[in-house]
Amino acid sequence: MKLGDGVEQAIHCVTMLSRLSEGGVLSAAALAEFHGVSTSYLLKHMQALSGAGLVDTVPGPKGGYRLAKTPEEITLLDIVLAVEGPAPAFRCAEIRQRGPNPLPGRYFAKPCGINAAMLKAEKAYRAELAKVSIADILADLEVTDDGGIAARGCAFLEIHERKTAR
Repeated sequence: MKLGDGVEQAIHCVTMLSRLSEGGVLSAAALAEFHGVSTSYLLKHMQALSGAGLVDTVPGPKGGYRLAKTPEEITLLDIVLAVEGPAPAFRCAEIRQRGPNPLPGRYFAKPCGINAAMLKAEKAYRAELAKVSIADILADLEVTDDGGIAARGCAFLEIHERKTAR
């Protein structure tokens, strides 16, 4: 299974937004700059996060994005589903029923075993992502960071965070 680059970008952006002060927002351009990615590509994913109710969009010249929920309430699964959509990664097209010399429908009364196995794996994958919140990611980072990562983020926020009324 391969997730699009947007998933990684969205998770990092949500993590960055979780570090904003009360009433603070970051523009998509600032988020893109910090992560070294395309602003136009990132905007698409930020809109998906907004549509899923994970981030709020603040309009205007001092606008930007901020979390709509607490880091404890946002899971990796929430972000993946917002960016990639709810459809399963594997989509059975029933190719077993195609080709020369097709068999009668009675051979296909049971669901395809391949599809069943893939859906079972997806269910396990989603269950694991649902167990991990952004707060968990931040807690793990605090344990492993020697201070360099936090300092880089704080310095960037000091310059780019915009203050708005909440």
